[in-house]
Amino acid sequence: MIAAITLFLVVALSALITKIATIALKYTGLSTQSARFQARSAYTGAGFTTTESEKIMNHPVRRKIIFNLMLIGNAGIVTVMSSLILTFVLPDTLSSKLYGLVIVVTGLSLVWWAVESKWVDRGLSKLINRMLKKYTDLEVQDYAAVLHLKDDYKISEKKVGEEDWMANKTLQELDLRHEGITILGIDRKECDYIGSPTGSFEIHPEDVITIYGKAEVIKNLYSRKKDFVASMAHQEYVEKENKRIKEQEADRNKSKDI
Repeated sequence: MIAAITLFLVVALSALITKIATIALKYTGLSTQSARFQARSAYTGAGFTTTESEKIMNHPVRRKIIFNLMLIGNAGIVTVMSSLILTFVLPDTLSSKLYGLVIVVTGLSLVWWAVESKWVDRGLSKLINRMLKKYTDLEVQDYAAVLHLKDDYKISEKKVGEEDWMANKTLQELDLRHEGITILGIDRKECDYIGSPTGSFEIHPEDVITIYGKAEVIKNLYSRKKDFVASMAHQEYVEKENKRIKEQEADRNKSKDI
């Protein structure tokens, strides 16, 4: 019974630790999905891809979070396996094994519910947020809120291909701002990261660009190739963006009149 309870507590603590790490990684600028994956990978020692690894190793705060997760994860996994063995191997009677199984299944079900619950997630996020601000020197900043990643806005990365519409054109030629798209930065091989590039900057094949804008427009932009259809699509979304801006201005003027 003690071993079963220990197993439940260790699993619950592990879920809490990875949750804290996920939130901390989000505050360094990683997306929710990427932060969750990195935290669970580091805790279990599963590893991650080269690109994701570079994002962690090149950032001192992320590197520190992942390092601590790896240390804690090694101890946690060993404890879980030991408790699991003690729960089901050592008891002599079938009733003791069944009792341990009930405790483990019930405990893991509660942990799973807590992990998936949006209510628990919101409560834990607020608590962990306050604790990180109070007890750590981590710059707590919710980038998703700052960039208003809602209402269909998103940040995305794309590796530019040879046949992509954007390849070998300057930002001024692409005129993406009139589509409501902003190029936040460009990662080029054997070059420093170019943040907030100017209009004269030319995009090359193999560049990895970081884009901010409406999800629909970004999806369309990624599908464009070097043909007249791409130019038509560009013009279509420019017109949509102009219409959206005019509607916003009309709404603002209406509010002022009221």
